[in-house]
Amino acid sequence: MRRRWCKLFTAVALLGVLAGAPCFAAGETSANQPDVSAAGDAAPARPGVTGRAIEAARSAASRAGDILTRIPCLPPKGAGAVSASLPRVARKLNAGEPITIVALGSSSTAGYGTTSSTYTYPSRLAEQLRRKYPRARISVINRGMGGQEVPQMVQRLQSSVLDSNPDLVIWQLGTNTVVRGEDSSGIAAMVEAGVARIQAAGADVVLIDPQYVPAVTAKKEGANKMVKLIGEVAKLRHASVFPRFEVMRQWHEDEKLPFESFSISDGLHMNDWGYACFAQLLGDTIIKSVGEAKAQPGTERPGSVMSFRPM
Repeated sequence: MRRRWCKLFTAVALLGVLAGAPCFAAGETSANQPDVSAAGDAAPARPGVTGRAIEAARSAASRAGDILTRIPCLPPKGAGAVSASLPRVARKLNAGEPITIVALGSSSTAGYGTTSSTYTYPSRLAEQLRRKYPRARISVINRGMGGQEVPQMVQRLQSSVLDSNPDLVIWQLGTNTVVRGEDSSGIAAMVEAGVARIQAAGADVVLIDPQYVPAVTAKKEGANKMVKLIGEVAKLRHASVFPRFEVMRQWHEDEKLPFESFSISDGLHMNDWGYACFAQLLGDTIIKSVGEAKAQPGTERPGSVMSFRPM
C-alpha cells in the first residue's frame, strides 16, 4: 500500500513539472507567494534563485558604479601628469577600426584581491574604453597568471600574447622578483628582448612597474632598482611606462590614504578600489593619447616614455 502511494505521489510530481509548476528546494518559496509564519501571518516575500541572482548582480553593479565616488580617484597633480604615445592604438581608434589589447602579467593582472572578475583592471579598462568609443570593437584579453616572474612571462609571450595579434600590450612585471628578494641582474635583457618582439609584431607597448604596498616597500632597495630598470628599458626601446609605483606612492604619502584603503590584508595585492583607480588612470592616458593623435593627424611618433614627477 505504501509503495502504491509513493508511485502515485511521484506521478503527480512529474505531471506538475511537465505542466510547468515551480519547483523549490526545501525551505524555499516562490517570489510571488508569501511565506506564512507559524502564527499564520504573511511574512515578506523571499526571492527565489533567479531573483537572488538578479539582486546580487544589481548590488555588484551599484558597488562598481560608486566605488570611485566613495574615495575619489584623483589624477596625478602638478607637472607630474602621466602621458604616453600609442600611435597604433590612436590610428586605429581614430579610424574606427577594431583593436585588441592584451594585458600580460602576474597576480595583479589576473586580479587577485578583487571581489569579482569584473573588477580586475583589464575588465575595468575595457568598460572605460567602450564607453568612450561606443562604436569601436575593443577587445581586452587578460593574460595574468599569479606568481609568475619575467622569465615565465617571456616564455609564454608567443602563445599568450603575440598569437592574439595585439595592437597594444600592457605588460605588468617585476613585483614578484622584488618581493622574493631575487637577483634582477638578468631581468633587463629579458624585458628588452620581450619588448622588441612585441614591437616587431607591430604593437604598442606599455610597461607597468610594481605596486607601492607594504610587501614591496619593505624591499626598498630592490623596489627602487626594479622601477629604474623598467624605466631604462622603456627609454631604450621607445616604449611607454605607466609608473604605478609612483602613482600609488602619491595615494599613500601625498593624499594620505592608508594602505588598507587600496590594498587587501596581505599587504601586497590591491582591492577593488585600487584596481579601479589604476585602471581609470591608465584608461585616461590611452584616451588622451588617442585625442592628441587626432588633433595632429599624420604625426605618428614613436612611443615615448610616460613621465611622472612627484610633487
